[in-house]
Amino acid sequence: MPSNKIRVEVAYATPEEQTILPLSVEEGATLYDAVVHSGITQQFPEIDPETVPMGIFGKTVRKPKEQALQEGERVEIYRPLKIDPKAARANRAAKAKAKKTLD
Repeated sequence: MPSNKIRVEVAYATPEEQTILPLSVEEGATLYDAVVHSGITQQFPEIDPETVPMGIFGKTVRKPKEQALQEGERVEIYRPLKIDPKAARANRAAKAKAKKTLD
């Protein structure tokens, strides 16, 4: 019986580079399966498929070992944030305010 394959992509970005790996996986494969199958951990050994946050097209998936992929979807592997977005905004606002008082 022939197996049904679907085409998906696995994407990961660092501040220096972005990698998108196209691949074919069995129909019913999960995000986790695609990441493992893609071999991306060879290029980026810091990725631990067991713990790294993943999503599809910018939406985080809570259970990547259970979420089946659909044809054409892109699995995104997320890096931890260096600073909380609220703290970053507060820092930028404080710098802008300080600059205005100097001008």
